[in-house]
Amino acid sequence: MPRLVVLDSYTLDPGDNPWTELEALGSLQTYARSEPSEVLERAREAEIVLTNKTPLDAETLRAIPRLRGVCVLATGVNVVDVKAATALGIPVCNVPAYSTASTAQHTLALLLELTNRVGQHDRAVHDGAWVSCPDFSFTLAPLTELEGLTLGVVGFGAIGRRVAEVALALGMQVRAAGAPKATDPAWLVRSDLDALFAESDVLSLHCPLTDQTRGMVDARQLARMKPSALLVNAGRGALVDEAALADALARGVIAGAALDVLSEEPPRADHPLLTAPRCVLTPHNAWSTLAARRRAMQIAAANVRGILSGAPQNVVNPR
Repeated sequence: MPRLVVLDSYTLDPGDNPWTELEALGSLQTYARSEPSEVLERAREAEIVLTNKTPLDAETLRAIPRLRGVCVLATGVNVVDVKAATALGIPVCNVPAYSTASTAQHTLALLLELTNRVGQHDRAVHDGAWVSCPDFSFTLAPLTELEGLTLGVVGFGAIGRRVAEVALALGMQVRAAGAPKATDPAWLVRSDLDALFAESDVLSLHCPLTDQTRGMVDARQLARMKPSALLVNAGRGALVDEAALADALARGVIAGAALDVLSEEPPRADHPLLTAPRCVLTPHNAWSTLAARRRAMQIAAANVRGILSGAPQNVVNPR
């Protein structure tokens, strides 16, 4: 039976999402987590290596003699040296579109935490603030109505479009970065990136991390934004210059930010956004509803079947 190795199984299966489909395809070995020093020893005899966030560099790929394919258990494939894999004739497959609904839902949850401050008010009520309040109601900070405001979307793919559709239902106007496309819905307005930063009341990031997009939300772009604007990032952490964002929040350049991703995960204890004002952070879990993780498992199994049959699917190697 073909040998399959999962280098970091825990996030996809913390105990509620078994690897049954993959177990039926070969001799499966799962490791909850793998340190860099452990990767080669664990993967050396594998025919297919599956990884979520454990890096596979060129040296490691070259040292796995029977390797027939790499399956990334996510959409982004930054953890694999795809160029080296391509040179070795090794297909690299990803898991596309498995968390569109979950990530869009989480994006809206982040935004609503900024506008409605549900968590802040819940904590205050449980701390006794409502019991001791002389009025029937209280508000700790101004709440924001989204109807009529402008949502700017950077990255109008499946997730960006789903977020835009929900924003429309809330009465927002929607703009997206880039030139118009034939597939654009009639309600979408396109803007260049600089204009989008300046025009948006809410800016939501959903684009891939590339050399061109790395650090795109920097001090210059933050300065273009309205003082009342909100930034939401459920895309990739390194899209944002985090030191510049922390400074912008401290100085009131923008009104708030909510992020599910950071450039280094987990962050260091002295990360500037951990103490920045008006900053909501969640631990890169927008993708991780049970429904999304089950979908990812199904797609990963299909990817493995494709590699084993000689017809790999969801291949990200350049053609």
